[in-house]
Amino acid sequence: MTGRIDRAVNYGLLVAFSFIALYPIVGIVLAALQHPGELSGFSIPRELNFSNFGEAWAQGHFATYLKSSVIVSVSVVVVATLLSVLAGFAFGTMRFPGHKMLFYIFLVGLMVPLEGIVIPLYYDLRALSLTDTYWALILPQIGLSLAFGTFWMRAFFMATPRSLIEAAEIDGARNWSILWRVLVPFARPAVLTMMVLIFMWTWNEFLLALVMVSSENLRTAPLGLAFFQGQHASEATLLAAGAIIVALPVVVTYVFLQRHFIRGMLSGAVKG
Repeated sequence: MTGRIDRAVNYGLLVAFSFIALYPIVGIVLAALQHPGELSGFSIPRELNFSNFGEAWAQGHFATYLKSSVIVSVSVVVVATLLSVLAGFAFGTMRFPGHKMLFYIFLVGLMVPLEGIVIPLYYDLRALSLTDTYWALILPQIGLSLAFGTFWMRAFFMATPRSLIEAAEIDGARNWSILWRVLVPFARPAVLTMMVLIFMWTWNEFLLALVMVSSENLRTAPLGLAFFQGQHASEATLLAAGAIIVALPVVVTYVFLQRHFIRGMLSGAVKG
């Protein structure tokens, strides 16, 4: 009897929190499908109006903004993932002078918020003539993502059975072969989880784009949405459509990789 009550309470809490999480999302979707001028709170439209998405796409120049976000996000994910795997392998399996201190320096990147360094970072990049370029968006986010990625991959490689590495060494494999032929295939869920997280953080980054770029063709999707909101503050249906356009790539990425994401989050992907 107690087990049934506990199960009912758990399901009740899950339903309640799911409702809290989904309510604003459903509200935005319904608002995007309303006809202009008909929006009145949380209401189901009498007729679905998909033209809002086309109008928001054209007026908001989201094709340009999404292209910038794709360039920045893909570049950051690829480079940060590669460097994180290499650094995590070194910190997780090797012992060299100062490895603990160097790892703690990496962890500083997880502790210092971007808001605390964005101003000096702007002056440094301006001195190098990199502001108002893609490099001003890509390089800082690679550095910020590398701190988390190194921490994440180090934890995985430290949890890998030492016997697996020793068996590869007995067969004559060197560190490079051990990493890419033995460990990385086992680490696929962990790596994919890290990639999804880095992609989400990079895609949603707003402050860095706001400070570093001024050209319209370099604006990322969240920054472009902010400017679109300023121009159409009274048109809630277009704003809702624009918000869905900006959020859709992240949602699609998570949906396609959710099984690997959940495995990497819960089990660490140690069991193949």
